[in-house]
Amino acid sequence: MIDIAGRLRLWLAPEDVHAEGRTPDYRFSLANERTFLAWLRTALALVGGGFAVDQFLPHLHRPVRVTLAVLLLVGGALCAFRAVDHWVRCERAMRRGEDLPVSRFPTLLALLVAVIALVMVLAATLGWAG
Repeated sequence: MIDIAGRLRLWLAPEDVHAEGRTPDYRFSLANERTFLAWLRTALALVGGGFAVDQFLPHLHRPVRVTLAVLLLVGGALCAFRAVDHWVRCERAMRRGEDLPVSRFPTLLALLVAVIALVMVLAATLGWAG
């Protein structure tokens, strides 16, 4: 198991991943990169949603509005960090001929978004205005 500092170093110096194992078929590396970019798009959407909740729902009770906005912003930041970590872990696994790493993060992110959506539906239908 690689230590945290070693993984963080690989985030900033991805060329060091090339020192391990064999070069995989370029199609797999490109697919890994596309997945990374999809995660970044998701992160950007969450950050944008956080700002939108804060700016475009001014009549929502401030604590509810701020909580929703912060949850979306934190979810976006976590998603961006997770994108880099997952890209590095997958690239290393492919070069080593290992199974790709599994993650609970997509499930946790989906649950977070679902809870926020439910709270926003309740706020819209119950009229939680300040």
